[in-house]
Amino acid sequence: MAKNTYNGIINIFKEKGYTSHDVVAKMRGILKQKKIGHSGTLDPDATGVLPVLLGNATVLSDMLTDKSKEYEAILLLGVSTDTQDISGEVLKKADTSSLKEDEVKSVIFSFLGEYMQLPPMYSALKVGGKKLVDLAREGKEVKREPRKVRIFDIDIIDISLPRVKFRAKVSKGTYIRTLCHDIGEKLLVGGCMESLIRTRVDRFDIKGALTLNKVEERRECINNDIMSVEEYFSFLPKINTSPDFDKYLHNGNKLKLNKILN
Repeated sequence: MAKNTYNGIINIFKEKGYTSHDVVAKMRGILKQKKIGHSGTLDPDATGVLPVLLGNATVLSDMLTDKSKEYEAILLLGVSTDTQDISGEVLKKADTSSLKEDEVKSVIFSFLGEYMQLPPMYSALKVGGKKLVDLAREGKEVKREPRKVRIFDIDIIDISLPRVKFRAKVSKGTYIRTLCHDIGEKLLVGGCMESLIRTRVDRFDIKGALTLNKVEERRECINNDIMSVEEYFSFLPKINTSPDFDKYLHNGNKLKLNKILN
C-alpha cells in the first residue's frame, strides 16, 4: 500500500514543555512523514497556536512567520530576570506597593503603535552565525540592534497588582516577554512575563488547534483537519500555468512569470 503524503497546514496546540522542534519531531512520528516544518517558534514554557507545515506547504514558513500574531500574557511587575520571563534567574526585585492601576494602564497603552524593541539574549536570533540563546548560556552578552515592531492592539483583561493579564496583537518579530520587561522598566520597578498563550497566527485560531494526542487519535481522518495550500490562498485571484510546469508548482517550487498563461 502506498504511503500517504500529507500536504498543507495543520493548526497545532503546542503544550507546555515542548519546543517547537519537539512538535515537528512528534508530528513526523505520528504521520510517518519527514517533510514537516513549523512557522513561528514558541518558547517551551509558552502554549498555544503553532501552524505546522506539511509537504509542499513547508515553503510557506517565512510567509506565515511574517503574519501578525495574537497573545494572552501575564505580566509580573517588580521582578526582573535574565530571560525576561519567570523561568530565568532573578536579577532584581522591587517594591510595587505604590503602583496605581491608572499609572500601570497608562504605561501599557503607551506601547501601542511602533516602538524600537531590543531582542533578548535568550532568543533564536543569530549574531555571527550563532544563536543568541547559545551565547547567553555561555555567559556572554553581545551587542544587538533594536528592531522596529508594532503593537496593533492591547486589551487589559485583569489587573491584580503586581500582576497584569493582557491580550495583544503584534507584528512579526515582537517578543512579548521583552514587552513585559519594557513595561516594567518604564514603570521603574522592572517586570517579567509569567505566562504566555498564543491565541492566533493569521487565520489559525486557538479554538481550532489540535493537541498532539488529538492528532494521533484522528490520524486516519487527519486530512479533514489540514488546510490545503490552495485553500490558504483562496482569497487571491486565480492564474493558469503551462501544463509542464503545473506539477512543479504543486510540489512547492517557486512560480516563474514566463509560465503564466493568463
